[in-house]
Amino acid sequence: MLVLDDLDRGLLHALHVDARAPFTLIADVLGSSTQTVVRRYRRLYAQGGLRVVALPAPRSSDTHHWFVRMTAATRSAHDIALALARRPDTSWVRLTSGGTEIVAIIRTAPSGPDAHTLLLRDIPRTAGVTAVSAHYLLHTYLGGPTAWRGCADALDAAQQARLRAERGTSGPSGSETGTETAADDVRPGSSAGAGSAGSGGDSGGSGSGGAYERAEPAYLLTDADRLLLNALREDARISYADLAAATGTTASTVARRLAELRARGALFFDIDVEPALLGVTVSALLWMQVAPAHLDAVATALAGHEELALVAATTGPTNLVAYALCRDAEGLHHYLTRRVAWEAVTRIETAPVLRTYKAATTLRAG
Repeated sequence: MLVLDDLDRGLLHALHVDARAPFTLIADVLGSSTQTVVRRYRRLYAQGGLRVVALPAPRSSDTHHWFVRMTAATRSAHDIALALARRPDTSWVRLTSGGTEIVAIIRTAPSGPDAHTLLLRDIPRTAGVTAVSAHYLLHTYLGGPTAWRGCADALDAAQQARLRAERGTSGPSGSETGTETAADDVRPGSSAGAGSAGSGGDSGGSGSGGAYERAEPAYLLTDADRLLLNALREDARISYADLAAATGTTASTVARRLAELRARGALFFDIDVEPALLGVTVSALLWMQVAPAHLDAVATALAGHEELALVAATTGPTNLVAYALCRDAEGLHHYLTRRVAWEAVTRIETAPVLRTYKAATTLRAG
């Protein structure tokens, strides 16, 4: 099994700070060579499931997000989960609780005749599904653009500040200040050598690129923006040249447009990697019932816990959901009994995650 060292962890943290940072900059910040950092990136991609993807912020994409819990017959659960994971309107699919419950995050349009057909018609009519509950995601306290601390703890403040200071300075030229183009030259599968290379909580994971909640009205994505995001959805580090080819524009146009979308908080980058590489062997969804008067305070406190990668307020009998990542079963027990045992939490249901089919936009099922 792949074992991460300090350089690997530093690379992951750097990508969380700026998902499109040039490899030359990352190498310099980490005190390594560009060739070594590129080689580590390729190894993590091939053996560790590392993916860097771009996702639209929910407010900008004008979509609603739902946590959907489905109970299915054991013989059908795998096929149903796999079918959901393959859909473009899902971003998070996991099998929990003895292999009979599927939990997915589903995106729907806010209105229209087909806005909720998946929730109201398709899923309930699916053979093998015995129960369905949908929980509207009201507010994300942790997740999406906010990195899980378990994979963002390797760089010191000065290293992070340097990456942030140079964010957005990369352009479509080949100069040192425009080295973001070479991201494609060193991505896995490329024949080129290493050069001057370059996150609702939709994912339930972690990311970088700005928070959803903003005081000003949300910027709504245009058709051109969506075309650009689609090109970034599978690999957010592809070059401006490839982005230009995919969108029918020029490298300078997509560079400028991407910078504007990042500045507006209209997208975020999600960094997906196998949790086991970071020492996680047990993960669980925590469905909590919290007195409404204490909900915001409890959720804000939970968002500061290093064991959690997601904290979100939802509708339903349980009004707060969290995703816990722990080293082992004892670690999860300690967390539940010592850190979440507050009077304001009147009920908690722990659903161990048995298998991940989709994280962010990345399919994990064979």
